[in-house]
Amino acid sequence: MTVQDVIEGFAEGVAEDGRRDTYADVLFQEAVRIGMELNCQYHTPEEIREIMGRLTGKKIDDSFRLFPPFYTDFGKNITIGKDVFINSGCHFQDQGGITLGDGVLIGHNVVLATINHGLAPSENRKNHYAPIKIGSHVWIGSNATVLPGVTVGDWAVIAAGAVVTKDVPAMAVVGGVPAKILKVVPKKELQEASQKQALMQEISRHGREMEAAYEAAM
Repeated sequence: MTVQDVIEGFAEGVAEDGRRDTYADVLFQEAVRIGMELNCQYHTPEEIREIMGRLTGKKIDDSFRLFPPFYTDFGKNITIGKDVFINSGCHFQDQGGITLGDGVLIGHNVVLATINHGLAPSENRKNHYAPIKIGSHVWIGSNATVLPGVTVGDWAVIAAGAVVTKDVPAMAVVGGVPAKILKVVPKKELQEASQKQALMQEISRHGREMEAAYEAAM
């Protein structure tokens, strides 16, 4: 039994499997234990990245930043891009899958929830899972909640306190309960930002090359 077996078991229509459920419970408790380790004492940024690597089961980029506390009840279905910042008090319910693109900024107390429950009494509140996908350079304001199955496009903004129930287009600013589009940032701004980012990457690359050449000459 593997972590991937457990993740695949969250899909709709998959037959019940007692061994898989037992291993899932082990992983849930592991997430609780690692979460307590993360949240109950001071850690350097390097230590936080190492702990988050164990929590997610994936390599965490050196550009990642997080202010504890951070809460998740599974952890192994979280994927985090580069240059991501997560502020304190966030809750990631990730059984359905949570993906954060590069450059994502997440404010205080944000909830990303990938689990819903059946409404009909015949379902006995059965769990239903759906992924949350956050595009690159998305900014999620404090106390926002993103619900199962939502995809947020690149450079979108979710206002503080919003409850997002539907997909958010790229460059859109959404707010309210339920969240609605408040405005859309002009595409010209995206083009200028992309050009600036490419220029900064090129400058950084040349800087590293010059540094390497200097060290080789010494």
